Amino acid sequence: MPHMARITMAGSTVESLYSQKDTTLNKRGRFEDLMEERRQSSDLKYAMRCYTPVVYKDLVPRTPSALRSAVLKSDPVQYVIKQLAKETGESLDIISDEAADILEKMGHSLHLSVVRFFAFTLSKIFKALFQKVHVNEEGIQKLHQAIQEYPVVLLPSHRSYIDFLMLSYIMYTYDLSLPVIAAGMDFMGMKIVGEMLRMSGAFFIRRSFGGDRLYWAVFSEYVKTILRNGDAPVEFFVEGTRSRTGKSLIPKLGLLNIAIEPFLMGEVFDMYLIPISISYERILEESLYAHELLGVPKPKESTSGLLKARKILSENFGSIHVYFGQPVSVRSISTGIVRRSHYNLLPRHIPRKPSGDVYSFLDALGHRIVVLQQKNMVMSPWVLMATVVIQNLPGLTLSDLTRQTLWLKAIAETFGAFIDWPENVTPDKVIRSNLALHHNIVKTIKNQVMLCQEDTPAKFTVEKIFKHTVSVLMCASYRNQILHVFVRPALIAIAFQSTQSCRREDIYSCFSYLREVLSDEFIFSPGNNVKDFDEGLYLLMKSGAIQGSQADLYISEKGNATISFLSVMFTPFLEGYQVICKYLLHSEFTDDFTEKKFIAAFRIHAAELILAGAIKYNEVLSVDMQKNALAALSRLGAVEKFKTADGISCKINKQTLGRVVDMLVPKMPVKSAAIAKL
Repeated sequence: MPHMARITMAGSTVESLYSQKDTTLNKRGRFEDLMEERRQSSDLKYAMRCYTPVVYKDLVPRTPSALRSAVLKSDPVQYVIKQLAKETGESLDIISDEAADILEKMGHSLHLSVVRFFAFTLSKIFKALFQKVHVNEEGIQKLHQAIQEYPVVLLPSHRSYIDFLMLSYIMYTYDLSLPVIAAGMDFMGMKIVGEMLRMSGAFFIRRSFGGDRLYWAVFSEYVKTILRNGDAPVEFFVEGTRSRTGKSLIPKLGLLNIAIEPFLMGEVFDMYLIPISISYERILEESLYAHELLGVPKPKESTSGLLKARKILSENFGSIHVYFGQPVSVRSISTGIVRRSHYNLLPRHIPRKPSGDVYSFLDALGHRIVVLQQKNMVMSPWVLMATVVIQNLPGLTLSDLTRQTLWLKAIAETFGAFIDWPENVTPDKVIRSNLALHHNIVKTIKNQVMLCQEDTPAKFTVEKIFKHTVSVLMCASYRNQILHVFVRPALIAIAFQSTQSCRREDIYSCFSYLREVLSDEFIFSPGNNVKDFDEGLYLLMKSGAIQGSQADLYISEKGNATISFLSVMFTPFLEGYQVICKYLLHSEFTDDFTEKKFIAAFRIHAAELILAGAIKYNEVLSVDMQKNALAALSRLGAVEKFKTADGISCKINKQTLGRVVDMLVPKMPVKSAAIAKL
C-alpha cells in the first residue's frame, strides 16, 4: 500500500521500539487440553507426582527466609533506613524492625505440600467449571527454554480471579518453576485462604504506596532480588487490575519499571518478558462486573464469600484458551533506545526516578505487551454473536443472528482475529450451543433472540433501566473483547461518514482526533497515529471496503455494509462521550467538583435520558466510560484536575469544552440500511 503523502512522524523512541519485527509463534498452532488427562486419571496421583521444575542456570532457589534476609541486608534498603533515621530521629533498630515487619507481611512462603493441595483442589474445581483448558504447546516449550537462560517475567492479561490460579496450575502441570505472584492486600483478609496463597507463591502489596519510601524500598528490592538471582519467575498484571469491561486497560508502569531495572542497571545480561493471553468463553464474574460498573461496591474478598460462591460449580463456563506468547528480550528491544549510562551517574543503591528516555521506553513497552496480549486472544463464537445482539437491540430473529454472525466472522478473520469456531458443526448448532451457554444474558422466545430482562422498554422506570443495563453491560463485555480488532478500521469508517470527504488528509485528521478522544477506552501505542491509520486503512482495503490512491479514498460498492457496521459498533462510545460532554457544558457544576459527585449526578441524568428515548445506548451508565471520558477531557484541556485536601477535584473550562462538543457532535454515525441487508 502506498505510504501517506505529506503526513510524516519524526523518529522517536516509540517509533524505534515498534518498528522492530516480531518473531511470533504459530498463533493457530497445536493446543493441548489439560482437562482431558485430568478426566481420565487420578487427581491425587497428579498432585503427588514427582515435581522437578527447570530452574535458571541450574541454580538452587533460595528459601523464603534466605530471600527476606538478603532483601533486608541489601544496600538500597539499608540506605533508605539510614536516611529515614536521620530525618525522623528514630533509631536504626526501630526502622529496621519496621522494614522486617513490612517484608514479613509482604513476602511469599512457598510450601510444596500446599502447592500439591491446590493442584488436587483446582483439578476438581476446573473440571467442574470448564469443559476444556487449552494451552499452546509451542509457547510452553519456549517458556521452558527461557526460564533456564535468563530471569523471566510473566505478564498475563487480567479478566478474572482465575487468571493467576490457572497460570500456577499450568506451570505445575508442565514442570515449570512456580511464579512468585504480586497480589493485592485484599487477599490477606481471607482467613486460611490468604496464607495458603502465600504458601503457593503469592506476595502481597498495597494498592498504592503514597510517599512511604521504606515500603517502596522493601517492595522494589524484594522483586529485583528475585529476578537478579533467578529464584523464580515473577508474575504480575501489567494492566494493574482486572478489566470489568472485557477491554484491555492502559498499562501501569510502576512494577514494570522495577522488573526491568536489574537489566537497566547491568545486573543481569538480559531478561525475558512473556505476554500471556487468557481467553474465557464465559467469565465467572460477569454479573459482578456489570453491577460494579453501575456503581455497586465491589464485595470484600473473604473466605466466607468464597464458600458461598461454591454454587457456581454447578454452572457451565465453557472453555479457556491460555496462549503463552513469544518471549520478549528486554536487551533486544532496548538496544539503541535506552541510555543505560544514566544508571552509572549515581551509586546503584540510591533510589532514582526513570529518566525521560527510560519512561518513554517503559510506556511504549507496556503498550506493546498489552497489544501482544490482544493479538493472541482466542475469540469464541459468542463474542461475534454478542456484537450482533448489541447492535440489534431490543432483539432479532435467530436466522438474522446466524447470518450476521457468519458475515462478521469472515470480516474478523480477514482482519486477523483468531476465532475458535468448531469444525464440522453446522452454524445453527454453533449458534444454539452458545445461546445455551450464555442463557443468563440472552433468551430465545418465538424465534426472537433478546437480552434477559423483566419488562419491555415501554414498561421501564428509572429503577428498571438499571436492571436492564446489567444485561446490556454483560453482553457488551463480550463484544468488547473483539473491539481491538476493529477499532482502527472503524475510526476510519466513522471519519468517512463524519467528514463526507474523500481526501485522505481530511480522513486522517478526523481519525487522529477520534483516536485522541478515545485513547483511554482503547489501547493505542503512544505516538503511532500514522501507523494506526495505515493499519486500519490496509485492513479496509484488504476486505474490499475501501479503494483509493495516495490523495483520495473511496468506499467501494460492496463496502457500504462493512463501513456502516463498523461505525455502529463504536457508536455507544461516541454517544456516551457526547452526552457526558453536553451534560458538563450545561450542568450546574460551576464550581469545583469531585469525580464521585459528577458520577452520582450524571447517572440519574443519563437514566432519565434513556427513559425518555433521547439516547439509545445504556452503556453510558457505565462508571468506566464516565471516568474515561473525564480523563479524556482532562487530557484535551476541557477539564482541569487538581489535588485538594479531599482528593482529586475537577474544574470545567467551558470554552475548551464547547470546542470539544462542536468537534464531537458531528461524529455520530448514522445506522445505514446496508446493515439490515447483511
